[in-house]
Amino acid sequence: MNTDDILKALSHPTRVEILQWLKEPEKHFSGQHMPLENGVCAGQFERCGLSQSTVSAHLATLQRANLVTSTRIGQWVFYKRNEDVIAAFLQKLATEL
Repeated sequence: MNTDDILKALSHPTRVEILQWLKEPEKHFSGQHMPLENGVCAGQFERCGLSQSTVSAHLATLQRANLVTSTRIGQWVFYKRNEDVIAAFLQKLATEL
C-alpha cells in the first residue's frame, strides 16, 4: 500500500464521491442491469453527471492507488471498492497520526 498514492487519489472530491457511491452501490446504481455483486459498470457513473473521459481518468487514478478493483465481464468493466486496502489505510492513519 502506497500511502502517498492514496492521499493523492483522495485529494479530488469527485474521487472521494465515487468511493462513497461504491460503498452503497444499491443506493446509487439500482438501475444497473448486471448484478451489483459484480461491481458497478463504468458507464453507470456517467448517469451521475460525469463524462466518460472524466470517469475513466478518476477510476484509473483510484485503481492506481489500489482503492478500487476492476473485473472485465464481456465488453464491460466493473469496479468495486478495495475494502482491504481502505481498511489498512485508515488503520495506518489512526496509528501514525
